[in-house]
Amino acid sequence: MEGRVSRSNAVRGGWSKLICPSQDTLLGRNLVAEEKLFGSQTSQKHVVASVAVLRFHCMLGEKAAKRIDMVPLSNNTLSRRINDMSNNVETTIVQRVKNSPYYAIQLDESTDVANLAILLLFVRYVNEGLVEEDLLFCRPLEERTTGEDIFNLTNAYFQEKEIDWSRCLGICTDGVASKVSWTHCSIHRKALATKHMPEGLKEVLDNAVKMVNFIKSRPTNSRIFHVLCEEMGSIHNCLLTHTEVRWLSRGKILVRLFELRTEILVFFNSHPFHLASCMENNVWLHSLAYLADIFSRINDLNLSLQGLNITVFNVQDRVESMIKKLQFWESCLENNQTECFSNLHDFLAEHKLQLDQCTKTNITAHLKGLCTTFRDYFPAISGDNDWIRNPFDDTTFSTQILNTEEKEKLIEISCDYELRRSFRNLSLINFWLSLRNKYPLLAEKAAAVLLPFSTTYLCEKAFSSYAHLKTKYRNRLDAEPDLRLIFLQRFHNLEKG
Repeated sequence: MEGRVSRSNAVRGGWSKLICPSQDTLLGRNLVAEEKLFGSQTSQKHVVASVAVLRFHCMLGEKAAKRIDMVPLSNNTLSRRINDMSNNVETTIVQRVKNSPYYAIQLDESTDVANLAILLLFVRYVNEGLVEEDLLFCRPLEERTTGEDIFNLTNAYFQEKEIDWSRCLGICTDGVASKVSWTHCSIHRKALATKHMPEGLKEVLDNAVKMVNFIKSRPTNSRIFHVLCEEMGSIHNCLLTHTEVRWLSRGKILVRLFELRTEILVFFNSHPFHLASCMENNVWLHSLAYLADIFSRINDLNLSLQGLNITVFNVQDRVESMIKKLQFWESCLENNQTECFSNLHDFLAEHKLQLDQCTKTNITAHLKGLCTTFRDYFPAISGDNDWIRNPFDDTTFSTQILNTEEKEKLIEISCDYELRRSFRNLSLINFWLSLRNKYPLLAEKAAAVLLPFSTTYLCEKAFSSYAHLKTKYRNRLDAEPDLRLIFLQRFHNLEKG
């Protein structure tokens, strides 16, 4: 026990040495500013102070806690510290982009609560041999939101920061083409590909949304339905509201609606609604079950396209898999096998029913239509770049985009055991970046394919955080400094300044 106490005191003593009279106040202010930023900016100042003092008291002792307690907590101080940290981070990121041999950007615009058109731009660049992704800027568009206005704002920023356009390998947006290599966001393409459906299924979807709105849009109905679900011991106690701009909304509300179909029918018995009979119509419920299943599968595809470091190969693999699944599900349906649609299959088995022929025809048409539109929005990619995915596969040497010298270098790579081991341990883009010095030509061609963004996922995620920061009660807030620190992926030198 004495040994443990002595080690604990030694650790505390080591931590205490980290705080010196010239730095403790600055670090404390940074901590408080960070607590205010990542917690809630509307929190009372004494709450923020209490959290900071408690942390330092636990880690460094009472003396350090008293020093932190002396840090000024005025709104101006906290705002200034956030701005200082954000400016420091921006300077660091800009310098890294300028030092990077190449970079790629993704951008998107949206309107905030103050009716300002906000343009977000993220950059993917090379830093110390590894790929990093950071927010470059968040700026308002003064008037219109055309492609020209977006380019002018972006170009003005690049000129101000002296960022070279010639090293930009690609731009990913939600649909505005550019003069450099341009990518239409894969998640937006997926959303467009799933919009069309047979009239019979569309009518079921529209009626389902009307049912949800009848309950959710009226507070009294919503409260009564909540109590009803609790009394019936339901797995859920509320419905979900459909929002067109939310990618996963359609699948989630349909699944919830189908799972609570019994509760909804009971509710409609005491609260008449002109579509209540649909909940007693097995044919209508067949279509609802299918829609819940298919949009759940589409949601899974959507989620697989989200995240950091998603490349064109990741998108290609997942979309090709989806297309083949759609074809497989269509063949299963022709053989009256419904196991691939879990809600539909369970409903048919529970009620000992056969799938209605009209519904079967609509489902088959929908699956065929999805295959066609997915292929339209995601054309098949040739295998010319397969050598990038696996340089150790001998079948990739026949690619037509490499000259003789580059193929010889590729053969050298394929026979290098150490590189094979690195290939297993590194991400694809970082593997090729590690070869820039030894195999510059191949590395540069690989980077041109791998570095550009495939989705605007980071922009969409940032807009969600932006909406949380800038509310109708803080509609004059400049959210860029806060947003930059929220999306800071690596610890920069925040002690500076």
